[in-house]
Amino acid sequence: MIRVLLVDDQALLRTGFRLVLETADDVEVVGEAADGVAAEQMVAALRPDVVLMDVRMPHRNGIDATAAITASHPETRVLILTTFDLDEYAFSGLRAGASGFLLKDTRPAELIDAIRVVAGGEAVVSPRITRRMLELFGERLPSGVGEGAGPAEHPALATLTPREHEVLTAIGHGLSNTEIATQLVVSEATVKTHVGNVLAKTGSRDRVQAVVLAYSTGLVRPG
Repeated sequence: MIRVLLVDDQALLRTGFRLVLETADDVEVVGEAADGVAAEQMVAALRPDVVLMDVRMPHRNGIDATAAITASHPETRVLILTTFDLDEYAFSGLRAGASGFLLKDTRPAELIDAIRVVAGGEAVVSPRITRRMLELFGERLPSGVGEGAGPAEHPALATLTPREHEVLTAIGHGLSNTEIATQLVVSEATVKTHVGNVLAKTGSRDRVQAVVLAYSTGLVRPG
């Protein structure tokens, strides 16, 4: 069973999500929280596999709660819930350690599928949305990152092979495995292997974190 914690300050929305998730045989809602402080406490007590995390909440917002949860409980995955697909908070959530984000009006079947994907260690932000988010909010990354020493000398990237650098750059541009395979003229299976190596060597939790890394190290620039 995939154990899920619902975090939203609106009880009605929590009830709606619970009703949707209870239709899945492999998903169990283990708790609900109305703010970030309660969410952190409940994650520590319940150890859920996935947290559905609202952003705007009293006491502690979802971004700060996400950062605390992913730091203290890396085995727990967080999905940020947003009202708009390009909400500026979504990117902040990804940088804080979330494995993706969903719209609050996501269809029930898509919500359940997303929870399954994240619980399996993958991300749920599409390449198109990744590209657009980074175009809009890339300037929010720390200034000066990647300057002085080239990206190749950055500690997180130093162990990558030249081909893995190419793959990480492509991931940073929001390309899918199929698109990377076409660009590099290799099979998708080969790309999947390279992506796995990149995630392992850089300590990235998933593809989204690899995208953030590519930008924060200066390997890829917005625009």
